[in-house]
Amino acid sequence: MNLTHFKFYGKEEVLQQTRLRKFETKLGEVVQTMQPGISVQKELDQSTAGYVVFGIPEDIGIKANLGSATSRGAWNAFLDAFLNTQSNDFLEGEEVLLLGHFDFTEVEELVEQMALNADEKTGAYRHAVNSIDDAVEGLVKLIVASDKIPIVIGGGHNNAYPCIKGAAKGLAQTGQVAIPQINAINLDAHSGYAPTEGRHSGNAFRYAEEDGYLEKYCVVGIQEACLPQNVWMDIVNNPFTDCITFEDIYVRNKRSFVAAVEHAIDFTDDTHVGIELDMNILQQVEGINGITAMHARQYLNLCGRAAKVAYLHIAEGAGPQTTASVGQLTAYLVSDFVKAVEEIRD
Repeated sequence: MNLTHFKFYGKEEVLQQTRLRKFETKLGEVVQTMQPGISVQKELDQSTAGYVVFGIPEDIGIKANLGSATSRGAWNAFLDAFLNTQSNDFLEGEEVLLLGHFDFTEVEELVEQMALNADEKTGAYRHAVNSIDDAVEGLVKLIVASDKIPIVIGGGHNNAYPCIKGAAKGLAQTGQVAIPQINAINLDAHSGYAPTEGRHSGNAFRYAEEDGYLEKYCVVGIQEACLPQNVWMDIVNNPFTDCITFEDIYVRNKRSFVAAVEHAIDFTDDTHVGIELDMNILQQVEGINGITAMHARQYLNLCGRAAKVAYLHIAEGAGPQTTASVGQLTAYLVSDFVKAVEEIRD
């Protein structure tokens, strides 16, 4: 496992980002952090937390997909809001180990400096995504093998691949699945199922499937205008993939949003499930043609209560509108998810 690019957080650093107030207790005062002088494996073994939160503030995968940088700021926006959320009976905070974040700035700078033209830059970014895959996969595997749920924030949706792969390997290592393979549900306007032309933010689920780590996959809310015909045909002709379009839910009213999510949960209920949410599907991030924040919160509540969760990954959603409100919503989403899973465990 390569954690060269990982920055671990200590308690003092977390408290510096927490706005303390008399007669109140914030999550930043209560969440667990790395103890000084011990390994990450020992920390995971000793920690009583059921959830391990870490960030991937990068947009390398998005640039590898010929897109504009839009995801780097998601982690810091979330962190500011989450650490300053009230600790109370609904969510105390001791359930969470706040581990830190990956920093791939040096990798991105090297690509920008060395690539001679646009084609070289795209190829270099796609190669760099492989390095990100290896680093993220190793950490996710370690967390899952320690019987904890990874909660991964920020970065492009390329990071779904190492989350799936790492979770599958961690579950197999501990005998919870016979082979390293899991299912996934994704609330997203895009499929994430583009061809395997080199790793980027648009093909994480295709690579995970072809490499044998993803068995069943269901997308909820996919926009028909964003769906290439070849990808659509691949989805409908594969009994292990399914999708419910945004238009079927909100325009044609073929089924309610809750019914669509319940269908996805039922479709993937034969094994552990990775829960994915692309923040760019939300109205306040991408514009009026998106789902509401309330539906995103319901999605994570439903999945947390009904699915056999392997991990949670909240991707993208941090472009020019990376505001406090987007960070606050991400904090709400994580809180909703933890509360839902804890409700079942209790």
